[in-house]
Amino acid sequence: MKQESGFTLVELMIVVGLAAVLMAFAIPGILGWLPNYHLKGAANDLFSNLQWAKLNAIKANKNWAVVFDTANGQYHICSDSGPDNVWSTVFGAGVANTVERTFDFARYGSGVGYGSGSATTNATTGGGALPGDNVSYNVNILTFNSRGTCNAGYVYLDNNNNSLSYAVGTRVSGVILTHRWAGAAWN
Repeated sequence: MKQESGFTLVELMIVVGLAAVLMAFAIPGILGWLPNYHLKGAANDLFSNLQWAKLNAIKANKNWAVVFDTANGQYHICSDSGPDNVWSTVFGAGVANTVERTFDFARYGSGVGYGSGSATTNATTGGGALPGDNVSYNVNILTFNSRGTCNAGYVYLDNNNNSLSYAVGTRVSGVILTHRWAGAAWN
């Protein structure tokens, strides 16, 4: 007789059962971790997009702006303010801004958006009150000039968990920073 190798049905059922038990323990941990992972991704993307806007302002030798649309959970990177020379905060038909990129926080899922989570102070050195709409830039517009310098401020992001939050912002020198709320202070 020829000997055949392989798995028996009983062996296969035991392996499937063990995999199901392991998944039952792993899924709650993953589901708890995933919203914070999405939030960190949104903060990293915002940081990268601020760098991109800054570099393009220097490269084009003109002002570029990042316009934060808190009402719609978006931000827009604009390369030109149009003939009126005013950065618009309203988007749609007839807007003068030349929008290069638009980012919607809804794409990250997990309730990622503008918010300060459990943070109790702003991310500036002296602390103080958090901005009401979670953006501390004047009229929610960050403008980079041709030298890479800009106006100072922060954008605060959180998710459905509300325990973790990030502050992504700039100093007047053009330095871009990211801070994470660690329960009692910004790191």
